[in-house]
Amino acid sequence: MIGTEETFQTNHVKGELLHLIYHNEESLYTVAKVKVIETSLDLSERELTVVGVLPKPEHDVTYLYHGEMKDHPRFGRQFKAEQVRKEVPQTKHGIVHYLSSERFPGVGQKTAEKIVDELGENALSAILADKGILERVNGLKQDKADQIYKVLVEEQGVEQVLLTLYDYGFGLQLAMKVFQAYKLDAMRIIEENPYQMIEDVEGIGFAKADAIGQKQGLTGNHPDRIKAAIFYVLTEQSMNNGHVYTPTRDVLLEAQRLLSGTERVSEDDIARQIIEMGEEDKVKVEEDRMYLNTLYFAEKGIVTNLHRLITRGKSVEEFPESEFLKALGKTEESLGIEYADSQKEAIRTALTSGVTVLTGGPGTGKTTVINGLVEVYGRLKGLSVNPDDYKKDDQFPVILAAPTGRAAKRMSESTGLPASTIHRLLGYKGNQDDLEYGDHQQLEGNLIILDEMSMVDTWLCNQLLRAVPDEMQVLFVGDEDQLPSVGPGQVLSDILKAQIVPSVQLTAIFRQAEGSSIITFSHDIKDGNRISAESSAGNDLRFIPCGPPQVPDAVRQICEKAVARGYSARDIQVLAPMYRGDAGVTALNQMLQELFNPPKEQKREVAFGDVVYRHGDMVLQLVNNPEENVYNGDRGEIVAIFLPKETEQNETMIVISFDGIEVAYSKSDLNQITHAYCCSIHKSQGSEFPIVVMPVIRNYARMLRKNLIYTGVTRAKDFLLLCGDWGAVELAVGRDDDLVRNTTLRKKLKEAFMEATNQHEKTGAAKD
Repeated sequence: MIGTEETFQTNHVKGELLHLIYHNEESLYTVAKVKVIETSLDLSERELTVVGVLPKPEHDVTYLYHGEMKDHPRFGRQFKAEQVRKEVPQTKHGIVHYLSSERFPGVGQKTAEKIVDELGENALSAILADKGILERVNGLKQDKADQIYKVLVEEQGVEQVLLTLYDYGFGLQLAMKVFQAYKLDAMRIIEENPYQMIEDVEGIGFAKADAIGQKQGLTGNHPDRIKAAIFYVLTEQSMNNGHVYTPTRDVLLEAQRLLSGTERVSEDDIARQIIEMGEEDKVKVEEDRMYLNTLYFAEKGIVTNLHRLITRGKSVEEFPESEFLKALGKTEESLGIEYADSQKEAIRTALTSGVTVLTGGPGTGKTTVINGLVEVYGRLKGLSVNPDDYKKDDQFPVILAAPTGRAAKRMSESTGLPASTIHRLLGYKGNQDDLEYGDHQQLEGNLIILDEMSMVDTWLCNQLLRAVPDEMQVLFVGDEDQLPSVGPGQVLSDILKAQIVPSVQLTAIFRQAEGSSIITFSHDIKDGNRISAESSAGNDLRFIPCGPPQVPDAVRQICEKAVARGYSARDIQVLAPMYRGDAGVTALNQMLQELFNPPKEQKREVAFGDVVYRHGDMVLQLVNNPEENVYNGDRGEIVAIFLPKETEQNETMIVISFDGIEVAYSKSDLNQITHAYCCSIHKSQGSEFPIVVMPVIRNYARMLRKNLIYTGVTRAKDFLLLCGDWGAVELAVGRDDDLVRNTTLRKKLKEAFMEATNQHEKTGAAKD
């Protein structure tokens, strides 16, 4: 059947590499043509394509693959390997050939023969067991003996780790991740503390590590086992649910559930380890709450730095009202607008405060306020805010930044000023512990404006505020009703609720005159007003009812009509809340690629696993790549595909344009991207598209929330087309309070400012 794989049977193939078709050094996905030496399969051919997550195969080495034959709809019959082991040479001839190969520099055939003559056909295992045994080989120098042992250990390291993890029930892919994380230390870590893998290796949960621990005698109430369960619970709560802390009692009970087996672990045993982990500074325990260290100190840092900036902000230069009104009037004249009272208040507040928050839904004029603030600020300060007046290395007085590349680009387009991602602004180089700017070197400038603050998580906000000097004023801009950040925390919401930072909320809809049903609909969702398919419809908003099986066809028909009216794939964004299922992101992307960019004889394409990328495809960046100024969530287009013979690297290269920034990807880099015809609503944050198509069905029920629908709806600039079940839309809009994140930022902000106020009052009383 087209689009499916037919499984035949589980079996084995022993063979040697004929040709390495593809190998990704990061993901380890491998496609190799193998000469079949022995197999349990009924094969007439003596060559076979082997695929899977595998160590890079070498020539002149025999491998034993375990797996199953499959028919791939595009590439035909393949053997999908689930396990692999390298066959160590067993004969004198094989060992001599192995030791005299290029793997062992300086070891020729005569030296190899001497080694085998002296140590026998078990020479390799004997050397691995005892390095000193090579001293028995006459004429073998110590440096050469050391080299032989080192290469053997490296050669057999992967093999040893894989075989050990196979025995523990690990699949090949997960086993390779372990080896990638630890290299030659893998066996030591597995044997000494397998629970360490929970922290270091993505995809290894408590159950996997515990299976190894149990076989090594780390059972019942062993301290390492209990601590691992505690750390796993904390991490899962933060990464999956966005919590900065978890109630200690919840951690205890969930850890006890994880640890339950043949022996029951008592609450007292777990409580002792919680106390010990706190004393060892492995986690933070505060009252009845537990934190991962990074999140505890990030939250604490936000409080400290906001207090610093707000306190210093009290000394911000004040201007007479007459000067402010004069500067505002000239700005209105220059920009050709008249500000409403709420917008004037926002500009005035931002000018006179160290830190200000500006919030509002779509169409309320947040961008208009930003433009006015920058212009008025320049007039009052006597500074030019025209980028053309500054040389390349000159410091522009106003810094504009946003969490994603798309959001930064929108900000720059709407203001005419340079804007960057927060990561780039801080000099992020791919390592969270290595930022160019922070306490040690702070940013330069007079005013910093940060857009889409609802997307900024606890860790990033702390890093940002650390880099803001005392004299710089800060304006946070956002919409608190959108989805919270992907990472832990709800920073914007907590700052607003703490009520210690001056804030202005824009509520009047200034784009209403344009007759936008999208804006009206989004505010009805935001304000909790009753919505219906009929009353919400308008020239720019439609709802198409259909059942879950019909969603792909409905999405296709909507997109076909848009294309017929002259829109392209880059103008249309399909949004879905889940990846799996017929109406999920993955399936819809496959369907939409065939619609927008079908295969043609002259159109180049590259296969990466089961995915095909073609010239002209819309793609989404999945990881931060600061060196190329491309970040997670950026949307691009494949503008060129080069064959190996056309490149200096002699490998396939794909060039992707991200709003004019062209980045070259080797085939091994393609795990950094995915198709972008359909993406998750989370991934769309910070972006705006001419046309948004959004299916909403009850199959998504687990994900449906008011802020999810609101965020998706507000991505549409010109047209919004909903399809599915209106009951599911109403269900989502009615759910807005059952995914509250555990944070203490609001509480700690209030406490810090109250303490500062009390201290100030005491100091004043003492002086009197």
